[in-house]
Amino acid sequence: MAAAGAVMCLAMADRLFPPDLSRYRAVCTEITARDGTPLAAQPAHGGVWRLRTNPADVDPRYLALLIQAEDRNFRRHPGIDPGALLRAAWQFARAGHIVSGGSTLTMQTARLLEPHPRSLMGKLHDLLRAVQLERRYSKDQILGMYLTLAPFGANLEGVRAASLVWFGHAPDRMTPSEAALLVAIPQSPSRRRPDRYPAVARQAMARLVQRLTAAGTAPDWLAAATDPPMASRHAMPRLAGLFAAAQARAAPAGAIVRSTIDAALQRRLAALLARETVSVEPQVGVAAMIVDNHTRAILASVGGRGSTYPGGSLDLTQTRRSPGSALKPFIYGMAFDALLLHPLTMIPDAPGLVAGYAPHNFDYTFHGAVTAQTALRQSFNVPAVEVLSRVGPSRFVASLRQAGATIALPSGRPSLAVALGGLGISLRDMVMLYAALADDGQAAQLVTRAATEPMLRPFMGKLAVYYLRQILLGSPPPPGMAYAALTGSREVAFKTGTSYGFRDAWAVGYSAGVTVGVWTGRVDGTPRPGAFGRATAAPLMLDIFGLLPPEEPGAPAPPPGAILADATGELPLGLRRLGGFAADRQLGPSLDYPPSGSTVELTASAKRKFAPVELRVAGGTPPFRWVINGVPVAGSERRLPWVPDGPGTVRITVVDTDDASAHGLFQLERPAD
Repeated sequence: MAAAGAVMCLAMADRLFPPDLSRYRAVCTEITARDGTPLAAQPAHGGVWRLRTNPADVDPRYLALLIQAEDRNFRRHPGIDPGALLRAAWQFARAGHIVSGGSTLTMQTARLLEPHPRSLMGKLHDLLRAVQLERRYSKDQILGMYLTLAPFGANLEGVRAASLVWFGHAPDRMTPSEAALLVAIPQSPSRRRPDRYPAVARQAMARLVQRLTAAGTAPDWLAAATDPPMASRHAMPRLAGLFAAAQARAAPAGAIVRSTIDAALQRRLAALLARETVSVEPQVGVAAMIVDNHTRAILASVGGRGSTYPGGSLDLTQTRRSPGSALKPFIYGMAFDALLLHPLTMIPDAPGLVAGYAPHNFDYTFHGAVTAQTALRQSFNVPAVEVLSRVGPSRFVASLRQAGATIALPSGRPSLAVALGGLGISLRDMVMLYAALADDGQAAQLVTRAATEPMLRPFMGKLAVYYLRQILLGSPPPPGMAYAALTGSREVAFKTGTSYGFRDAWAVGYSAGVTVGVWTGRVDGTPRPGAFGRATAAPLMLDIFGLLPPEEPGAPAPPPGAILADATGELPLGLRRLGGFAADRQLGPSLDYPPSGSTVELTASAKRKFAPVELRVAGGTPPFRWVINGVPVAGSERRLPWVPDGPGTVRITVVDTDDASAHGLFQLERPAD
């Protein structure tokens, strides 16, 4: 009866006082790339780097060596190894001091779960807890607890943290020396720190190898464990640091979050920005993002080179700044969908009031009657305000918000100034909106966690998407960059923007597969005179596209309702002009290609030194007179195949039959070697 009572008491105590696993559960919050590559981690309570580790995460040779050195009977005993305890007691009696502890890996795990001073009572505690652990958990689960909690010096706990910091790589692959060193360190982690006491660490590893060799239990590969690397401490992974930090803040403590980041692409993006912005002033921030158009997954994100400020670091992909002209495509897109406009609709670009607002262009010049596509490509302000006055600024801002963008309005209510950047929007939201143009106008919040489906919502119609793509494929390239350098095998439609006072420079572009966004500016919002989007942000955006694999080019078919016209006169009467024109006024011509200010790459021809460059005029009344560099050129049609003599600046004047004229200037360059 006494024995039965004792058993019942032990069983009751086992239920009332289960093992405390709180330390095992208090691990770092980890953010990984989509393939499991560590991006970053947040330390556990107390600043400890404790990363959850399972046996499958660790090199099998390390596991075999750990069991051989610490607990040969681990897979067979019930938590206590009587033979090891008797041997330890006999050695203590003969030597008068502890020679070996006789603790099993399960007993060591019990002590790691509930640390306490070394004593006989502490040993008894470990014995009882070991039995409890074995009754509740499998051998691999117990081994996972040890691999997570074992101390490795400094503030490192667990094999994954130790391998990342001491060796600079994950523990799934280890050299014989690395495996032997990590088995030896936990016996005296403070004294055997490889960074501070490399000689002591080497000696401990050597003694381990000698002991197992003398006992005849050393595996053959252990003979190669001769001189472990004693490098300085490696930093914990910090790839996509600001992105990962935001994910960690939103995750439960101790969670492992698999993000959408492509680790290899993230490294290339970070390296490109570091290389390309090395000469940029330290206080200037640069942020960039790459998004998959089909899944809306963020593939790479650099939240801000130069984003440090006295309070910490800002993720510049999420700060709201003035977009300048970068939102103009969506103004035109809404007008296209409402059938108010066609790319060849003529719009006045002239001084005057639009609904009481008097806009002017970036260079304070006006260009007369221009087509909508020319106005958007050249980012003329007056036509954009004219179009927004028809769409309605409140309706436009509401559309952006319904698509998922967070919009800040300085005055609290929308006005025509939003056409020129009079609102605040983040780079992340800007990229989200442009990604919709690559997916039939369906908008969705960008996805940050793997295996998350985007929630699509209507934003732009297929007609607007089609027209905008045709227009933005012809956007003027950055100064000094030829059109061939833009596209290659990938067709890139893009738009740039510059906010008032050169405070923000933007470039956002999309191809069939991805959308890329770049923002640059001073973190404190002070001006950067002369730093406009086409010159500062666009080159970076195009370089980022160069990091990506090629795409199969292919133009989407025109959607139902698309009007395919070569000239304004071919449009229905209601679409030929928009606002500001007298009824009897003829619409003047405008140079359609090459856009003024652009650069065109010369190509060789089998019959001539250089192949012809096709010049095109929109609007106006034929026949036309063409004048190039002050010399009249034969030809009277809208399209003129002109054969250049060589590189240089080309000035074009085209005059229609009503003596209305248009002017343009572009550069011819030889192809790069």
